Amino acid sequence: MVQSNFNTYIDGINADFWRELCLKKGELLTFNRGDAFVSVGEIARHLGYIKSGTLKYVALSDDGEEHVVGFEFAGEFVADFPFSLYGVPARVSIIAETPCEIFCVETSTVAEMARKNSDMSKIVMHATEALFSTVYDRYCALYTKTPQQRYIDLISSHPDIFALFSLKDIASFLNITPTHLSRLRKTAFKK
Repeated sequence: MVQSNFNTYIDGINADFWRELCLKKGELLTFNRGDAFVSVGEIARHLGYIKSGTLKYVALSDDGEEHVVGFEFAGEFVADFPFSLYGVPARVSIIAETPCEIFCVETSTVAEMARKNSDMSKIVMHATEALFSTVYDRYCALYTKTPQQRYIDLISSHPDIFALFSLKDIASFLNITPTHLSRLRKTAFKK
């Protein structure tokens, strides 16, 4: 069964509210391939609704090696959430993988809305919980599933992923080497 949303947090938030917020209060910004939406150590200035394009979340190991820890697609949201709302520097860089158009709203606007309005504060809290659930599920899968199982889950749910991201980035996301991923692509569905 193909999921409509790669990032399952969307099922736990009021996506219409966030989309409308970005469309009404945001500005349409363009990002070229390789441009940073936010870089490690910076406080993200925006959160946004992705009109078109794809992005990847990249964490750095102590030795400077990049590790892809997430992907975002058109119709989803991009943010260093909720950290940017509290003025906390990003732990990941969010990089445009393809040219992107994103309706961006200032994080300071959202933070101010949450401070002044208890309903908005609850919306932020629910979005944070939904995002935590998605990340926690991925974390648990790293310990409870084999690389082959994680690959099969990914491909079964998102068969077009290789058209959108490089083999190297997908391997990094699955926490395996590109060579291992190449082997899995040849053998995973053979019985």
